[in-house]
Amino acid sequence: MHNLHSHPSSGQRDGISRRSALQGIAAATMLSAARLDSQSTPVNSIQRVAVNGRIHHSVSKWCYTSGEKALSYEELCSAVSRMGIESIELLSPAELPILKSYGLTCAIVSSHSLTKGMNRLENHDECIEKLRTAIDAAAENNCRGTISFPGNREGMPDDVGIKNAVIGFKKIVGYAEKKGVTIHIEYLNSKINHKDYMFDNINWGAEVCRQVGSERLKILYDIYHAQIMEGDIIRTIQDYHQYIGHYHTGGVPGRNEIDDTQELYYPAIMKAIVATGYTGFVGQEFVPKGDPLTSLAQAIKICDV
Repeated sequence: MHNLHSHPSSGQRDGISRRSALQGIAAATMLSAARLDSQSTPVNSIQRVAVNGRIHHSVSKWCYTSGEKALSYEELCSAVSRMGIESIELLSPAELPILKSYGLTCAIVSSHSLTKGMNRLENHDECIEKLRTAIDAAAENNCRGTISFPGNREGMPDDVGIKNAVIGFKKIVGYAEKKGVTIHIEYLNSKINHKDYMFDNINWGAEVCRQVGSERLKILYDIYHAQIMEGDIIRTIQDYHQYIGHYHTGGVPGRNEIDDTQELYYPAIMKAIVATGYTGFVGQEFVPKGDPLTSLAQAIKICDV
């Protein structure tokens, strides 16, 4: 996934003190971070940037293995391991075994289609089969999560989508419980990136989770998408944290670096997440404009509160 996905903005809201702080982080990170391609700084020179241990860091593979500045999968594994990142996510089952040699896990294993999902009864068999495959792969490789989507509305009322999704998830959540793997339903925006997507407000996903009633069904709260749709990020985290099992980052607007070029202030958001008692992963899912590994190291430094 997730070229399908998309998530940064103006950082002037808090004035000079905020700008200075983030510039300081960027400068410090530049000294320890990485490289653009095989002709620049070798991966083996990358230093650890995740040091505080209160946030478990992850990164979405698709942001770094496509485009002009693409890294190979193994280059990314080596680099993130050296930074102290624990997970590379949104991997297919076939991509999981290589992680072990780098001391990594996969917080979120990919599964079924984003647009044809669990809000329609006729999609359940296919979605559940793919979720079962992802759950098996996660369990076999000591990974703890997979991903699911309701799909698009296509004229369907939200309450009908909730009812159908609950029926579907109740068919598979017992298997997830048995395997010790959590299914995460992802919140995406329907305004910019995923037109007509059904789960575009926090209440939709919370109601599905509430009705299914299992600790193995949670929300993937994508902060980029949530900012576009509803904003009020910290209050939402405080009010709905019991339903959230995973977080994604990204700068608004544009889904690029999470530094002071965008409107969200991630240090405060991360502190709010930690304050809820959250012990899961935060996945970096922004598309870097600059040197990919330098931007990634900077983002980890910003979020490592």
